[in-house]
Amino acid sequence: MDFGFSDEQREVRDLARRILGEQVSPRSLQAYDEYAAPRFDEDLWRALLDAGLPGVAVAAQWGGMDFGFLELALFIEEVGRGIAPVPAIQHCVGGMLPLQRFGSAAQRARWLPAAVSGELLLTAALTETGNDWSRAPRCVTARRDGDTLCLRGRKSAVPFAAQADLVLLPAALEGGDDVAVVLLDPRGAGVTLLPCESTSFEPQAHLQLDNVRVPPEQVLVGRGGAAAMAWLAERMCAALCAHQLGAADAAMRMAASYTGERQQFGVPISTFQAVGHRMANCYIDVECLRLATYQACSLLHDEQAAALETRIAKVWAGDTGHRVSYATQHVHGGTGIDRDYPLWRYCLWLRHNEMTLGGSGFHLAAIGEGLAGGQGLFA
Repeated sequence: MDFGFSDEQREVRDLARRILGEQVSPRSLQAYDEYAAPRFDEDLWRALLDAGLPGVAVAAQWGGMDFGFLELALFIEEVGRGIAPVPAIQHCVGGMLPLQRFGSAAQRARWLPAAVSGELLLTAALTETGNDWSRAPRCVTARRDGDTLCLRGRKSAVPFAAQADLVLLPAALEGGDDVAVVLLDPRGAGVTLLPCESTSFEPQAHLQLDNVRVPPEQVLVGRGGAAAMAWLAERMCAALCAHQLGAADAAMRMAASYTGERQQFGVPISTFQAVGHRMANCYIDVECLRLATYQACSLLHDEQAAALETRIAKVWAGDTGHRVSYATQHVHGGTGIDRDYPLWRYCLWLRHNEMTLGGSGFHLAAIGEGLAGGQGLFA
């Protein structure tokens, strides 16, 4: 049995790698350091859109490539490899996937072709202060007023909120435990964007909502939104693991190249046993993350249950990012923290993704509880 990628999947990966490799460089990324400019390369995004890559998982009838989540994960892995300044996860996973899955025929026809072509930029507001469960929002509430929803509350650190045309946003319905999911106009009446900064230099903003009225045509899920958010949360986590895989692999290869060239006592430092062991451990970590991520993405691609596999990938993504960032800094010595050398940006993103995914201890405890209850042990 062949467990390798198909020719079409390799072509998607290679196309993304070629475009990103040609247009992303340490020099181009330097323009966004320390918030010198919003971390969004619109020319690069347009090149990716023209190649059809952001729409790789969108059906052909809406202008996409008609592939699935695994192909999208391969594209996002290459975005992570270049730590490219584009909203790939937010637009493709946080916006287009739930719109295609849960939107009405009218909503899909109205917004999906525009999102695939780049006329429309989407993002998702999933983060709330003090609440780790995006599927059960607490900080934004929705009150029904006829066929309109009125929103109040706050979402934290929404990526590309100021650049987006629509923001996917879950809200708790008043008078019960139900959840609604809407597509919010971030420039609508009652919406205030409060810019915030993160270690990744990605453009983010807090969303303050004061009696924001959402018409019915912008309500993606009127009732039962918790299931939709659980569906989305797994795919957002798997996509972030794919991004982490690309970044970790690039950092490891950068360190391997450096240790093969850097000489001490007349020989490359890669010949030193301690350095070789550290790089071997990096390789093992990255390959384990690769297998765990591809397993989770493959199951999600086939719409199979993947809660356990996604948690395992999150553990490996967090731990691999942590260990690889330390090891690559170590073998580089002082060069690794020099801002004129590109490694520091990868270490920053590896730690940023690690913190975004959450502590491994929490996920391991959840995996243990699942195994104790028979999850993953029986068909």
